[in-house]
Amino acid sequence: MNTLRLMILFLLVSISAMAQQIIPLYQGVIPNSTGYKMKELPVEYKQMKAGIRSVSEPSLSVYLPSSQTANGCAVIICPGGGYAVEMTVPEGKVIAETFVKHGITAFVLKYRLPSDSIMKDKSIGPLQDAQQAIKLVRQRAKEWSLDVNKIGIMGFSAGGHLAATAATHFNKAYIPNKESMNLRPDFAVLIYPVISFTDQLTHKGSRDLLLGINPSAEQIKLFSNEQQVTEQTPPTWLTHTGDDKLVSVENSIQFYQALIKNKVPAEMHLYPKGDHGFVLSQPTEEWMQPLFAWMGKNGWMK
Repeated sequence: MNTLRLMILFLLVSISAMAQQIIPLYQGVIPNSTGYKMKELPVEYKQMKAGIRSVSEPSLSVYLPSSQTANGCAVIICPGGGYAVEMTVPEGKVIAETFVKHGITAFVLKYRLPSDSIMKDKSIGPLQDAQQAIKLVRQRAKEWSLDVNKIGIMGFSAGGHLAATAATHFNKAYIPNKESMNLRPDFAVLIYPVISFTDQLTHKGSRDLLLGINPSAEQIKLFSNEQQVTEQTPPTWLTHTGDDKLVSVENSIQFYQALIKNKVPAEMHLYPKGDHGFVLSQPTEEWMQPLFAWMGKNGWMK
């Protein structure tokens, strides 16, 4: 690569970095916090930084499209990682940059990972952060030229469990909300999600970290989101593979069936092969095209 091309690449990277804001999720006291702060540590994949662990100070990374292409729609992205880590690059930054190309504002949520040392009740910590992200984006919608009725949430794997939880538990505010802001996402996008915490379906590592190794029957039911779907659950798009060895495809199938039973508009794309994380080996423009088509049909990209 010659010097001119290196200079151009550096300029493009610099411009991209300037377009990104990182803002704290809370101003002042973080709810449900013990006050203890962990030191965040990087997570590497193939000798490259792919994510983080030990998150105790949640934030939003903001990716804004140009004013010429912005369509007023926004998606809050919850990276996966089994509630142990967050894959903020392949299931965050890369996805956000693809949304921006289509005029959609993207927010990558760095949520608190469940830990008794940083939270009084670790089972609700990630949900609190998801609700706060929805609240914050709606509060600042005018600043970011957003339509408050076009705010969706997206999640991968355990991040899909978080997104599905936000989409089914919005009637109860787990955060201070004296403004009575609407905490219901307008749509949900679930990518090979952990949905159920039942013994038959759950990804045990995710359940153990969120609820502990001996959760009560009431906790299991509460966080088994296929059992929490109602007619008010937002329209949902799902994708999964039949050969997923880590998170059974039955998670998506049972959630889809619950949506249909409750007359909630839903679309699901199942692929025979690809295993868990299959979208990471495909160009985002390729696997996300059906998602953009669905968003367009439902009016969120107009």
